[in-house]
Amino acid sequence: MNAPHSTPKQDRGYPHLMLRAGPLSMPVRVRSLAVGLAFSTVILLLGILSLGLGTYQLSPVEVLQVFLDGGDALDRTVVLQWRLPRTLAAILLGALLAMAGAVFQTVTHNPLASPDILGLSNGAFTGMLLSIVLVSTSWPVMTTGAVLGGLLTALVIWALAQRGGVQGFRLIVIGIGVAAMLASANTWMLLEIELETAMFASAWGAGTLNGVTAAPLIGALLCAAPLVTLLLTLAPRLRQLDLGDDAATSTGARPGAVRTLALLIAVGLVSLATAVIGPVAFIALAAPQVARRVAATPYLSLVLSGLLGAFLLLGSDLIAQHILPGALPVGVVTVTVGGLYLVITIILEIRRRA
Repeated sequence: MNAPHSTPKQDRGYPHLMLRAGPLSMPVRVRSLAVGLAFSTVILLLGILSLGLGTYQLSPVEVLQVFLDGGDALDRTVVLQWRLPRTLAAILLGALLAMAGAVFQTVTHNPLASPDILGLSNGAFTGMLLSIVLVSTSWPVMTTGAVLGGLLTALVIWALAQRGGVQGFRLIVIGIGVAAMLASANTWMLLEIELETAMFASAWGAGTLNGVTAAPLIGALLCAAPLVTLLLTLAPRLRQLDLGDDAATSTGARPGAVRTLALLIAVGLVSLATAVIGPVAFIALAAPQVARRVAATPYLSLVLSGLLGAFLLLGSDLIAQHILPGALPVGVVTVTVGGLYLVITIILEIRRRA
């Protein structure tokens, strides 16, 4: 890719750089680029910090030595085998959750639309519980159950909300109702199954990075890679939906097809992340809107949403593990922070409508 122009240009009042790769060119807003680089830098610093913290502590220099020249055997074991899968899971799966949230909020034109509010995370948890009870606790079976649970929940919500359309408030209300029913069903199943299995499922259901290993993480990322690629190619069409269905159709988009495909991809991303770390709440809800406000973009950016989601989940895990007394599931922190964000968002929305 050729270097960007040195002088920012103006595009509808926003300074931008023109990136070129052969015959292709793409304008990038200067502020979005700066925010993206800032997010990436903070994520890198937090990642190095998380790899060094623990009972066996390592300095940032020692962590970097493991990646640069190998370090000693114990340092390599601690960093690469024990801590790296957890850190990568927080970064990459946090990004998947946030990108899925950006899709839901873009399609519905509602800042409160997210997989956890709509009940998709609970649906994935239900599918995972059923797979444990009926089949086995192997990761492929649990992942399949979580994905099917998320998809079936999405289909039920879609069918019930079809009269109001996915852009209406009806979708949010129905999603909350479905989420409550699924949460009750999940609690009942946890009370009925064996104690050992129930303890494992309960810890996972709170949303946790404890015990994340390389095998399920790699499997989830391999499944998510084509979905993310397809979603990024669909991003321009998603922006056209902001113009309204009539305007989007006149510019060559097919709103119904774009909306359906984007939502299916988002459900798949949420289900894959949930299969590894459980139903972590509020990352998908908060990250897209916060990223939009920080970058001052007129739309929800998938890339910036993903970066902020990675930052939020990694930062929450550091707080849960090393700042709060006792090692808590990361979902406890995200629920606390997300609850505060939700209250603030509702207050601002009420004031805006008033």
